[in-house]
Amino acid sequence: MKKFLVFLMLVLPAVLLTVNTGSSPFAFAAEDELDEELVDVETEDAAVVADETEPEDEPETTKSPDADTFLLFTRPLHATGSQLELPAGYPVEFLVGFSNKGQFEDFVVESVEASFRYAMDFSYFIQNFSAVAYNREIKPGHEATVSYSFLPTESFAGRPFGLNIALNYRDGRGNQFSEAVFNETVQITEVDEGLDGETFFLYVFLAAIVILLLVLGQQFLGSYGKRKRPTAARKVVETGTTNTKDVDYEWIPSETLKQMQNSPKSAKSSPKQSPRQRKAKAGLQ
Repeated sequence: MKKFLVFLMLVLPAVLLTVNTGSSPFAFAAEDELDEELVDVETEDAAVVADETEPEDEPETTKSPDADTFLLFTRPLHATGSQLELPAGYPVEFLVGFSNKGQFEDFVVESVEASFRYAMDFSYFIQNFSAVAYNREIKPGHEATVSYSFLPTESFAGRPFGLNIALNYRDGRGNQFSEAVFNETVQITEVDEGLDGETFFLYVFLAAIVILLLVLGQQFLGSYGKRKRPTAARKVVETGTTNTKDVDYEWIPSETLKQMQNSPKSAKSSPKQSPRQRKAKAGLQ
């Protein structure tokens, strides 16, 4: 037993020392795995950083030092410094001016093309418009103007897009140039003109309600007036000269009275004569 204790006391420190110094094979395996994990993480981070630092693709543009270009929107009109608004479903027209400020070489304006790009990334095409070929030769010190037009789709209304307008030309030595004369974000707007179906039916519905209210009001006023109408006053019937008691014949000439008495109609229709009338008649006779 004493020998076992002595052996344990001699071996135990050696084992502890070996573990603390990392000389165990298990310790080496753990360290190797840890180092491999660190290397993998570093390579992944490097790849992510490389992806993030890649420059965005931009439209390729080249310009000749002996050429100047100008752009003017004629429909719609555009004020410098403000965002361009294009009405959906209506043609957009503009002029592109080219000036040859060189002294020896001629330039040839080949074509003009336009395209809608994604507003957040101009390298992503949304819609390409047809390129118009001109092939106009411009002498040194001369200028030329070309026109171009396109039609924004109505489905693009209410959204921003990048508008790229490129002028393609070449010099007398055959060098090709493609200059972006316009490369900005534009707003496609919706134009509310005319009377649409919803507004038309809304007006019809309102007109029907107004007519119905007028009819109901007329009927109510008519029934209310009948109930409140006062009783009609008795009609006064004029008797004319049927009552001869109060008739004064003295002012009538005697000749006229004789004619009245002798006429057959007056004899039939004459009522009973009063005593006064009899006296007047006797006096005339």
